Amino acid sequence: MIALKKISGVLYKEIHSEFKTKSSLAAVGLFILTTITIVGFGAGNEPLSDQVAGSILWIVMFFSAMTGLSRIFITEEERGTYLLLQVTSPPYSVYFGKLIYNTLLGISINFFTVILFFFFLGQVKLESPIVFSLAVLLSSIGLAAATTIVSALISKAGTKNALFPVLAFPVLLPLIMLGLGLTVHALEGISLNEAMPDLNLLIAYSGIVITLSFFLFEFVWRE
Repeated sequence: MIALKKISGVLYKEIHSEFKTKSSLAAVGLFILTTITIVGFGAGNEPLSDQVAGSILWIVMFFSAMTGLSRIFITEEERGTYLLLQVTSPPYSVYFGKLIYNTLLGISINFFTVILFFFFLGQVKLESPIVFSLAVLLSSIGLAAATTIVSALISKAGTKNALFPVLAFPVLLPLIMLGLGLTVHALEGISLNEAMPDLNLLIAYSGIVITLSFFLFEFVWRE
């Protein structure tokens, strides 16, 4: 109970801080809206292949994650609350509190992206909505898991904004390949049984990243 209380305390702090300023949410929302609107007007009524449509969606999802999920630890340095959080909260509560917040934010961002994507690109047809939804959900969890630990690693670096995508991309590459492939197959009409191997790999990816991050986090956090 004490552990859950400490984790929920960190989570509450993140939610309260975010909705107090709303700057990150506004920036991510504007990026998604602008990007998809431009793509929608550029494509017009021309049909897009499933490969192109899936690639466009993943480009928006990736850079939205780089914009919105990367600041989970960087903001502590910018606000000067890094040392205070170290003193008042054990490492496990900081990690899981911020991971849960990043996961909720990532899921919200990606489903907002999906809604706008199909609204502005009405010519794209979705043949397997269940597989597509699971792919986006599991990919969002994987994106949150990877960006959380990478943000902790670079939070004290001098060039945070430039360094984050460079470090995050190799970690996210297996996730991007799996998620993009599943997205394209879902647009084409893959069945749930056929998609299960890749869905299980997405679950395994998130589990491995979260487990390794948990064991490494205390060292990263204290250093």
